[in-house]
Amino acid sequence: MRTIFTKQVIATIFVVVALGGSVLVFCLLRDDSDKLASTELVELNNFLPKHNVIGLSVGGRKIESYTYGSGKTHLAFVGGIHGGYEWNSVLLAYKFIDYLDANPEVIPANLTITVIPSANPDGAYKAIGKEEGRFNANGVDLNRNFDCKWKPESMWKGNQVSGGTVPFSEPETVAIRNFVLENKPDAVIFWHSQSNAVYASECEAGILPETLDIMNAYSKASGYPAIKSFDSYEVTGDAEGWLASINIPAITVELQTHETVEWKRNLAGIKALFEYYGRTE
Repeated sequence: MRTIFTKQVIATIFVVVALGGSVLVFCLLRDDSDKLASTELVELNNFLPKHNVIGLSVGGRKIESYTYGSGKTHLAFVGGIHGGYEWNSVLLAYKFIDYLDANPEVIPANLTITVIPSANPDGAYKAIGKEEGRFNANGVDLNRNFDCKWKPESMWKGNQVSGGTVPFSEPETVAIRNFVLENKPDAVIFWHSQSNAVYASECEAGILPETLDIMNAYSKASGYPAIKSFDSYEVTGDAEGWLASINIPAITVELQTHETVEWKRNLAGIKALFEYYGRTE
């Protein structure tokens, strides 16, 4: 029986959450200094993720991707676009990476899976659990800086937020854009919190039929309600809308709280997408 060894890790995240008078520190330590025998390295070579730095934040922090598998159909999962305000979406992404490290056989042969765990690393380090942690170091809401119905001033919960000076004015959104254009994923899943729902994406041409399929698949498996269109307030320049504009299905998965990763629910949703896209070609 093949043995999968731990943990080749590449980043250290310290998430500090102030709760009343106490402080909880969550540390994800990914240490790539493990020494394996050469035969073990040969055996593991096909299972280790391909690690890339796809860009740098305003503050010079790395935006990293981890890619598993080599199938023709490519799915991408993105956490932390709203940084420290939605820090649990970053932890969920790293939990998924750990799961794939330990269980690479779950990926269907026809799939390639990429995880971008922290799309806004400056926000994640800036203010954990606070609203100012939602923005990058330039004070821009990155999920208002993409090229779909973009405006320099956008909205968030009734508050005016910056969408940047032009679409893709921020290095973090450029990193996501370039990754998408270079790799052409078949679908992209964004993890957010805390609306407790799965949202479809749309731009000027409306919702792609495949987007509805994967929204419903993730929703049914995870138990998050499926919602076609977000209508609580106007959203401009969002990443999912930009993807829809270039004909790539995308969904937004909103966790129920800001405090937990809701792993079982999201693993069920992930597996539902694996089943949907893992069908024989």
